Amino acid sequence: MPFDTTLVTIPHASPAERDPSRPHLSMHTDDSGLTWSPGELAIVLRWGVDEPVRVAGLGGGGTAEVTSALQPLVEIMVTGDGRIRNTTRHTHTGVGARLRYLEHETSNLQDEAVLAITQFDPRTGLRVTSTFRCSPDVAAARVTTTVENTKSAPVVLEAVTSFATGTLTAPDEDPRDLLLHRGTGEQLAENRWSAEPLWSQMGLADFNSGIQNQPGRSSARAVGTSTWTTVRHLPTGMVENRVTGRALAWQIEHNGGWRWDVVDRRVGEDSTALILLGPEDLDHHWSQELLAGETFVSVPASFAVSERGATAALAQLTAHRRWLRRDHTADAGSLLVYNDFMNTIRGDPTTAALLPLVEAAAAAGAECFCIDAGWYDDTDDGGWWGTVGAWEPSSRRFPGGGMGVVTRRIRDLGMTVGLWLEPEVIGQDSPLARTLPEEAFLRRHGRRVREDRRFFLDLRHPAAQQHLDDTIDRLVADFEVGFFKLDYNVTPGPGTDHEATSVGAGLLGHNRAHLAWFSRLRRRHPAVVFENCSSGAMRADFGMLELFDLQSTSDQQDFRLYPAIAAGAPLQMPPEMAGNWAYAQPTMSLEEIAYCMTTGLSGRLYLSGFINQMDGPQFALVRDAVQVTKDLRDGIARSVPGWPSGYPQWYGDSVTLTLNTPDRALLFCWFRGDDEGQEIQLDLGAGTTAGDLVEVYPRVLQPWGRDDVEGRIVLRPGMAGPSARVYQLTPA
Repeated sequence: MPFDTTLVTIPHASPAERDPSRPHLSMHTDDSGLTWSPGELAIVLRWGVDEPVRVAGLGGGGTAEVTSALQPLVEIMVTGDGRIRNTTRHTHTGVGARLRYLEHETSNLQDEAVLAITQFDPRTGLRVTSTFRCSPDVAAARVTTTVENTKSAPVVLEAVTSFATGTLTAPDEDPRDLLLHRGTGEQLAENRWSAEPLWSQMGLADFNSGIQNQPGRSSARAVGTSTWTTVRHLPTGMVENRVTGRALAWQIEHNGGWRWDVVDRRVGEDSTALILLGPEDLDHHWSQELLAGETFVSVPASFAVSERGATAALAQLTAHRRWLRRDHTADAGSLLVYNDFMNTIRGDPTTAALLPLVEAAAAAGAECFCIDAGWYDDTDDGGWWGTVGAWEPSSRRFPGGGMGVVTRRIRDLGMTVGLWLEPEVIGQDSPLARTLPEEAFLRRHGRRVREDRRFFLDLRHPAAQQHLDDTIDRLVADFEVGFFKLDYNVTPGPGTDHEATSVGAGLLGHNRAHLAWFSRLRRRHPAVVFENCSSGAMRADFGMLELFDLQSTSDQQDFRLYPAIAAGAPLQMPPEMAGNWAYAQPTMSLEEIAYCMTTGLSGRLYLSGFINQMDGPQFALVRDAVQVTKDLRDGIARSVPGWPSGYPQWYGDSVTLTLNTPDRALLFCWFRGDDEGQEIQLDLGAGTTAGDLVEVYPRVLQPWGRDDVEGRIVLRPGMAGPSARVYQLTPA
């Protein structure tokens, strides 16, 4: 049956509310498919009497090119009914192949459009609904899959995709032109990104499927396990056609196990597919029994599209991330925090150590002073690691009035009081380890999960939630805390089998209970700003980022290494959330201080260091950086990132980043080579010249040389060792 292109217009806002410059929602539909265009995004869905619903087209600008991709929208593994073509990836599933279109619904508000499309598998009785949510202004959407058991017999799920599409290659495109952009994480070496050909020696292989009765069985994949979700691979990626510029970006939005696969299928338009899912049995020991009438909802995942390359797709994903966080207003001004930990007192706070730092932070222009780890330690040897859980201030560390002496001084100087907390664990030697009920802890095989002298709270249990509520409510009341750094330095492994079908299902229940508890906490304390930390950025997934205000990007103590982390962070999070440490020290040269402070300026300045011991010129560089970040932060909160010399290389001599704001472009450049004659080559787009660069920071040091060479801008630091500059590009 030919595709009916009759246009049905469904208004998403009243005429008075509608932006006339924005495409309005439209939908083409007939018996074999529909095209949904809520604004900037367009999705073509097709199905048939003998075919499941599949994504046949994705596009920006309100239009999408139709492809012949056959990858089903949904793949589901159930115990006893696996794949129709056996592999170790989550494609060609029996349920996914048998699903048939049932119905679809749309709803449209002023700032949100929703499409829900439902399918049914008669063999298992599973009713499956894929729900797309998006802003009409962004070419991106969040997707979830809801599975309902409509039969009387139980069904055990082993994998449920959040989203799957085969539209990575359009008609007349060569799959060999595809680049896979992916990131890896490691404590102290986070956010390392690369772009490599998808079809390559270490990627997918063309085995000439056209002459063989075999589908592809390989994949380029990334897997995150347990609760350190970004410790190895990142749940974000992009596929880009380097010739045509078509690009698809994605992220899996979960604080537990996840997996994405870019798979090979057949030759031509159906050559590749993208599969996104949360925990599953193969990698995460996850299975979930559904009794009659029960439902399961997948973890959310989002995608964004562009016809102008990976950077433009990431810009759409960045806008989508901000849209998903649009109701979080506690940190609308990007609170500027000084924290005493990094390369400073490192978990050994006392009244005597803190007060000089408090004075210096206020003089530098900080708006919040956060007392980091150790404020609860009453041991004689600093061995507090295994005693945490009660979160009562130490009397030994704060003689003569307690910690209130410090927090009052913070407030007297006009700063917000901040405290470090690691709420999800109880030390094995804490009294709470004995008084909380056994069911309040993650357990396997009837025993508590213990890692590095710590137990893990199971936030499905009311007693665990109540303990955390009481703790935070007390600290807010006693010390007027307006900022919490919530840390997470251990991870519990596959999960808990207590009251769960599987250990993975127990962990998923805990993960979701954690997010639900934190959402309630935010509603109870709507003005408090919260930082997400996990030994730096080991849990920087968007499931967490959506709810928090600030994300630590690393615990890296070597200021020379940090720029590569900071410049890669905007691929994983909005730039204004990227808490980059700027821990300048009195032992540094002025060039080194400028280098260190530029790292902070390139996202969210997170101040530390013994700035109280600096001389005048040193302190002036810190104070100037604080003022610059205050001048820039509103623009950074609306900026999109770019990399004019490519993704940061861990071993490279230079690192560059652009943040393009609505009214100006910012260029951050770091040099850390040993050869003073080296150059930094930049591609800032046609028409941009070296004369367009205006130095924003540090301004008081020797300017870098800059020239135009064959259509590119060349910077010459003119010195060996660490130095950095921030430029503004004057508008054309």
